[in-house]
Amino acid sequence: MKRILIFAFILALSACNTKPMVNIENPFLVEWDTPFKVPPFNKIKVEHYMPAFKVAMAEQDLDIDSIVNNIDEPTFENTIVALDNSGELLSKVSRVFFPLTQTEADTSMLSVEEQLMPILSQQGDKIILNDTLFQRIKSVYDRRSTMNLSSVQLRLLSKTYDRFARNGANLSDVDKDKLKQINEDLSVQTVLFGKNLLADNKSFVLELNAVDLSGLPESVRDAAALAAKAAGSKKKYLFTLDTPSMIPFLTYSDKREFRERLYKGYLERCNSDNAFDNKQIVNNIVRLRTERSKLLGYDSHADFVLDNVMAKSPERVYSLLNTLWEPALNRSKEELVAMKEIMISGKGVDDLQSWDWWYYAEKLRKAKYDLDENVLRPYFSLPSVRAGIFQLSNRLFGVTFRPISIPMYNKECQAYEVLDIDNTHLGVLYMDFYPRSSKRGGAWCTSFRGQTFKDGERISPIVSIVCNFTPPVKNDPALLSLDEVTTFFHEFGHALHSLFAQVEYAGLRGVERDFVELPSQILENWAFEPEMLKQYAIHYRTGKVMPDYLIKNILNSSNFNQGFTTLEYLAASLSDLEIHTISDYTPLDVNSFEREVLNEKRGLLPEIAPRYRYPYFSHIFSGGYSAGYYSYIWAEVLDKDAYSAFVESGDIFNKELADKFRVLLSRGGTQDGMTLYKEFRGAEPSNEALIKSRGFE
Repeated sequence: MKRILIFAFILALSACNTKPMVNIENPFLVEWDTPFKVPPFNKIKVEHYMPAFKVAMAEQDLDIDSIVNNIDEPTFENTIVALDNSGELLSKVSRVFFPLTQTEADTSMLSVEEQLMPILSQQGDKIILNDTLFQRIKSVYDRRSTMNLSSVQLRLLSKTYDRFARNGANLSDVDKDKLKQINEDLSVQTVLFGKNLLADNKSFVLELNAVDLSGLPESVRDAAALAAKAAGSKKKYLFTLDTPSMIPFLTYSDKREFRERLYKGYLERCNSDNAFDNKQIVNNIVRLRTERSKLLGYDSHADFVLDNVMAKSPERVYSLLNTLWEPALNRSKEELVAMKEIMISGKGVDDLQSWDWWYYAEKLRKAKYDLDENVLRPYFSLPSVRAGIFQLSNRLFGVTFRPISIPMYNKECQAYEVLDIDNTHLGVLYMDFYPRSSKRGGAWCTSFRGQTFKDGERISPIVSIVCNFTPPVKNDPALLSLDEVTTFFHEFGHALHSLFAQVEYAGLRGVERDFVELPSQILENWAFEPEMLKQYAIHYRTGKVMPDYLIKNILNSSNFNQGFTTLEYLAASLSDLEIHTISDYTPLDVNSFEREVLNEKRGLLPEIAPRYRYPYFSHIFSGGYSAGYYSYIWAEVLDKDAYSAFVESGDIFNKELADKFRVLLSRGGTQDGMTLYKEFRGAEPSNEALIKSRGFE
C-alpha cells in the first residue's frame, strides 16, 4: 500500500507538468512472478526506470525517517540493521538499470543515466550527511563493547560507522554543502566520460578491400566480412576497436600502415579535440576528487581510497609496482631485441613501433615455441571452454549448471540455474559473450540481485558474466584465443564468488577492492594445466583432444612476451596512482603528464603504450577502480600463493583445499581480506609465487 500511495503521488505531480504521464503498469513496482524472480526483461522499458527510481528513493526516505524518528534508544537492531535493510526497492531497480547501461547503452538509456546520476548523488548525500541518523549510529558504535554483539555484527557496525565518517558525516554544515556539490558534479563528469568513450569507440572503423588483407587468417577475414555486412559498409571488410577485431588484425596483418591506423585509433580515443574529447573531463574529475579528499582530511584521492582497502597507503602500492617494474622493463628490452632481429631479416629495418609489437611477437612465438594461435583456436570453441569451466567448478566445489529458459535482456544471452552439491538451488547465472555497438569493451561480472537473507531465508544471487569474445562465423562456434580463454576463467571466478555468498547483512557482501580479484584470478591457474586441457580442449570438428605437443608448447610459452604484458599493465597502474596522488591540483596536460611519469621518470619503452591512457581509462574515470587499478597485481600475489597450496599438496584438484577456499568465498566482507586469506592459507602471502609465475626469478 505504501508503494502504491507513493507512486500515485508522483503520478499526480507528473500530471501538473507538460510531460506525458507514465504508464502505471511499472514492472519494478509489482512482485516479479518470473522463474527464480529474475528481472522481467521482456516487460521492462526505458520509460519505467525514472518513475521506479523516484518511488524507490521516496521509499528509502521513509525508511530513513522511521530510523531517525524512533524515540527509543538507538540499538543495533533499530538503527544498524534497520539501515542495512533500507532502500530495498532502490537496490532492486539499480541492479537492473546500471548493468544494462553497460550492455544496452542506446541513447535513451544514456539519457536516463545522465539525468539520474546527480539525483542519486543527492540521495546518497542526504543519507550520509544526515546528522541525526549519524548520531544514532555513533551512539551504538560508542557503546559497542557493552552490547554483546557477535563478531559479524561488530563488523557491520564498524563498517557502517566508518562509511559515514569517511564520507563527511563529521563535517560542518558549510563543508557538507561543499561535499554535496562536489559529489553531484563528479557523478555528472563520470557519466560524460563513459558516454564519450562509447561514442568514440563507435565512430572509428577500418574499412578494407580483399587486397588489403594479406596475412590475416580466414577466420579473421570472415569475421570482418560479417561486421562489414552488419554495418552496411561500402567495403567488404570492417575492423573495429573491439578487442576480438583489433588484436587479431594487429597480430597477423602484413599491412603495416593499416596496423598503425587501427592502433592509433585505439590509442587516441577521446583525445582528438573533438566532441568526444575527454581531456578536460579528466581534469574536472581529478580536480573534484582532490578537493573532496582535502575536505575529508586526506592528502590525496589515493590516500582516501587506499585507507579503506588492504594496501592502506600509496607507499605500499608503489613498493609492489616498483618491485616488478625493473624486471619487466629489462625483459621487455630483451623481447624488443629479439623482435627487431626478425624485423631486420624480413624488412631490412629495425624501427619497430607500438603497432608492430603484436605482429612481431607472434612471429617470435611461432619461431621460438612452434605455437600458432590459429592452430590452437579450434581446440578452444566456446562450448568446449564453457564445459571445461563447468567441469572444474563441479570437480572443485560440487556445483552443476542447468540451462534454463527465463527472460533475457538480449537475445544473445544464455542462462543457467546453478545447483549446489546437494542439488539445492544456489543462484542464476547469465552469460553475454559477444561485442555489439551498445556494449562497452572488456569483460566483467555483475549481478542483477545480490545474495542476502530475509526472514532467515537465503535470497539467492542472480549473476551475469559479460564479455567481448570473438563471435562465431558462418556455422562454426566461436573459437577463442588463449587470452579469451583466460578471461572466461577469470570472470567465472568472480561469478562463483557471488554465487557462493552466505552473508547475513547486505552491508557485508562486499570485500576490499584489492582482494576482490583473488577469486577470479585463482581460477585462471587451472585453465592451461595439462590435466584440465585434456578435459576440455577438444577440436570442434574432429572431436580429438589437444595433442601432447601442443599442450607442451603452451606450457613452455607461458612466460612468453611477459615483459610486454607486465609492463603495459604496470604503466596503466602507475598512471592511475600518479594522477590520484596529486595533493594540490593545477590544470593538467594529461598527455604530457603521462609521458613525464612513465617515459621520462621510469623509462617506459616508446614501443610500448600503457594498457590504458587517461582519455579512455574507463576503469578509473567512469568505473570503480580509481587509485585501484593496481588491484589486479596485488590480488595476483594472493592468487599465486593460494594456488601454490594446491600444487604443494600434490593434487591441483584437492577437495579439502577447495572446500576451505569455498568457505573464504562464502564469507564476503564479514572479516578483512588478510584475515580471511590467513584462515585459508595459514600465513600471509609471499611474493615469491608471483615472481616465479611471471618468469622474473
